[in-house]
Amino acid sequence: MEETNRQRKIAGVLQEDLVDVLQRAAQDGMKGVIISVSKVSVTADLGVAKVYLSVFPSDKRDEIVDGVKSNTPLIRHEMAKRTRHQLRRMPELLFFGDDSLDYIEDIDKSLKGDDVDPIKNPDVLPRRQKR
Repeated sequence: MEETNRQRKIAGVLQEDLVDVLQRAAQDGMKGVIISVSKVSVTADLGVAKVYLSVFPSDKRDEIVDGVKSNTPLIRHEMAKRTRHQLRRMPELLFFGDDSLDYIEDIDKSLKGDDVDPIKNPDVLPRRQKR
């Protein structure tokens, strides 16, 4: 089902405010870590918002996403204060790590030839399962 105009607007409002909240928290506690909100999608009933976080450096992604998940009630409260004139009810926030930057980096590495060549070394390819 296609996203409605209202869902896109609410997702945009949430994304802007979440970026501000999370980057302010990152400035206070973690130096050298960049957190960005790559995508927010809201369900049709506007009850749940899925938030995808992109973290640099990527080796700290799981640790940061777990920390954000543990602080979800505080983040949701701060978001409700910020959006009180725009939203009646604050959606439940579900946080996920976004690994698209790693995927792009792997493709870039393969295109440059820095990756292992499967033609010269076929052992790097996954084996097919026999049925």
